[in-house]
Amino acid sequence: MQAGNVCHSRRCAPVVAPHHSAASSSRSRLQPVRAQAEASPGLLAKLGRVIKEKAAGDYERFFKGTSKTRERLGLVEELLTFWSLEDYEDTLEELEEALITADFGPKTALTIVDGLREELKAGSIKTADDMRSALKRQIISLLEPANNSSSSSSGKTSELQLQGEPAVLLIVGVNGAGKTTTIGKLAHRLSKEGARVLLAPGDTFRAAAAEQLAEWARRSGAKMGTFKEGGRPGGVLAAACNDAKQQKDVDVVICDTAGRLHTAYALMEELANCRKSIANVLPKQPCETLLVLDGTTGLNMLNQAREFNDTVPLSGLILTKLDGTARGGAVVSVVDQLKLPVKFIGVGETPEDLQPFDAVNFAEALFPAAKQQ
Repeated sequence: MQAGNVCHSRRCAPVVAPHHSAASSSRSRLQPVRAQAEASPGLLAKLGRVIKEKAAGDYERFFKGTSKTRERLGLVEELLTFWSLEDYEDTLEELEEALITADFGPKTALTIVDGLREELKAGSIKTADDMRSALKRQIISLLEPANNSSSSSSGKTSELQLQGEPAVLLIVGVNGAGKTTTIGKLAHRLSKEGARVLLAPGDTFRAAAAEQLAEWARRSGAKMGTFKEGGRPGGVLAAACNDAKQQKDVDVVICDTAGRLHTAYALMEELANCRKSIANVLPKQPCETLLVLDGTTGLNMLNQAREFNDTVPLSGLILTKLDGTARGGAVVSVVDQLKLPVKFIGVGETPEDLQPFDAVNFAEALFPAAKQQ
């Protein structure tokens, strides 16, 4: 396993590669999977589905990770407790205000409430439990079209679409959103399923970013691309992709990028150039361009997503720090307005806490049955 170089000012120190014994163990673990890959060329394309299916039943992580948002929605439960069919219009008005408070956003909150009103008029809501179920249905109806491959008219889906030899994932986002940690957790998941992963350090202006990435490479059994402090990010990413293409020993290249404000025009243009540099080496890549959003920013993430999507067309979102915020409802607004699927959500600190997104589990965790609360 090759090591890259991390440069500090004018002196360069090597990025520490995983210990030989760990690498040997990783190779021996991957051998059976690689044999399957040789017999089944479609293995890589199925990895996104495999990862999602394995996590589908892990409702408890969703429930625990959304506790703060659920607390913010406590007023909704209070409204349901004193639910009365006779004065449902007053209840709907208060419900709309409660959803806005939880960062669902005015437009999305109104869409949800209008849907509930139609169900009430149709006579399908009579009790508090009916109302809770209808509320979850409305939220799922907003999330699923963008997160379900069978219903998405855009062809985008919450499953990772790993296509190409190698497949390239470009990870973008603002400063402090958690990109590097998310990349490490994603590398861990992919490596665990048998993929050979290369981490490309495109954040060339912060040496600590490469060090952090190298540590995740060590922990996940991934390879680490060469880092050049102050180098042109597009060139670094293109070189990593070219190495993976020529050496044919990598299935997935995950490209890190420097955090940047979505309002900084020059930096956003640089990001567009990074994407072009990758495509120059591998014409059909990146197969996924994923925006990492900090869940604690609430509805501010909507403007971020718009600007990034205009600069480098996004294929999906990753929502981080959901366990530390009461503003998780904003993800519903982002999906509703931009029709971008959520690929993963971060509900904790461990690699396993980067969970494939599931609209049903998310809605159920926000508005659980009364006995679960």
